[in-house]
Amino acid sequence: MDLLALADFNLVARHAGFGKAARAAGRPKATLSRRVAELEAALDLRLFERGGRTLKLTEEGRTLFERTGALLAEIDETATAIASGGHMPRGQLRISAPLLFSQIAMGKLAAGFALRYPQVRLEVTTEDRSVDMVEEGYDLVIRVNPDPDENLVGRIFLRDRLVVVASPALARPADTRAVPAVVRGTGDRTTAWNIVTSTGRSRVAAEPVLRLSSLLMIRDAIRAGVGVGRLPISLVSHDLAAGTLARWGDIDGPDITLWALYPSRRLLSARVSAFLDYLKEAFPKGTPDELAAYIGG
Repeated sequence: MDLLALADFNLVARHAGFGKAARAAGRPKATLSRRVAELEAALDLRLFERGGRTLKLTEEGRTLFERTGALLAEIDETATAIASGGHMPRGQLRISAPLLFSQIAMGKLAAGFALRYPQVRLEVTTEDRSVDMVEEGYDLVIRVNPDPDENLVGRIFLRDRLVVVASPALARPADTRAVPAVVRGTGDRTTAWNIVTSTGRSRVAAEPVLRLSSLLMIRDAIRAGVGVGRLPISLVSHDLAAGTLARWGDIDGPDITLWALYPSRRLLSARVSAFLDYLKEAFPKGTPDELAAYIGG
C-alpha cells in the first residue's frame, strides 16, 4: 500500500472534504483527489461517498481511517522527534473535558502543561456529553463515571463524593418534613436523599425550590441560604472548613470517578502520555482533598 496515498486519504477524511484538506495542507485539490482515487483503485474499495457538495466516508473508509489515523500520526511524530534529536512531545493535542472540572481545574492544568511543553498545541473543549473521539478528532477525553466502552482504554485519576450541605442558618428538621432544596436539572417536585453520618444512615426529604444547570451556581445559591443541596465535597471543603456551609451527611452511594480515556493503549502518542503523566503529578493520590487543594491553590 502507498503510504503517501494513505496519508492523503487521512488528510481528506480528517477535514471532511478535498477543498478543506487542500487549503489546510497548502496542496492542490486535484492532486489530493487523484491520490485518493488511486488508493481506492489499489484497494478495489470505495472509501468516500461523493455527493454534490458533500463527502462522506463509506463503512470501509471509516474503518480504514480509524485504524490508520493514529498510526500515521505516531509515525510522523516519531520521525519529527528523531530529526530534532530529542523526544519532547509536539503537535496538536485535543482534549474534551466535562463542564465542572473545566471550570474549577482545567484552566490551571492546561496552563501548566502548556508552559512545560511549549511545542504541544493544546486545545481543550468543554463537553458534558460523550463525544465520539475518532469522529470529532479528540486525542483524550475526561469523563465522569463513564459507561464501559470497548473502544476506549484509560485510567481513573480522581475520585470525589457527593455530600449534602446547607447554610448554617438552615436547620435540619428533627422529623421527616421536606426541606427547601436547590437541585440540578428538571424532575419531580419532591425528592429524597439517603445519607450517611457519624451516627448512621438517614433520609433527607427535599422539595426543590430552585433548579440550576451548573453545580457552581448551586453552590452559590446554597451559600445564600436558599436551601439544601448535593455537591461534590471537593467543591465545598473550604466552605465546610470555614463554617460557611454545614455538612448534613454523605450521599449513600458510590464515589464519583474521573477517567482519562483514549482510543488505544498500543498507539499512545507522546503528547497523550505526557498529559497523563501531568495529571498523575497534579493528583498523585487522586483524592477529593487533593482536588480541593488544587482548586484553592
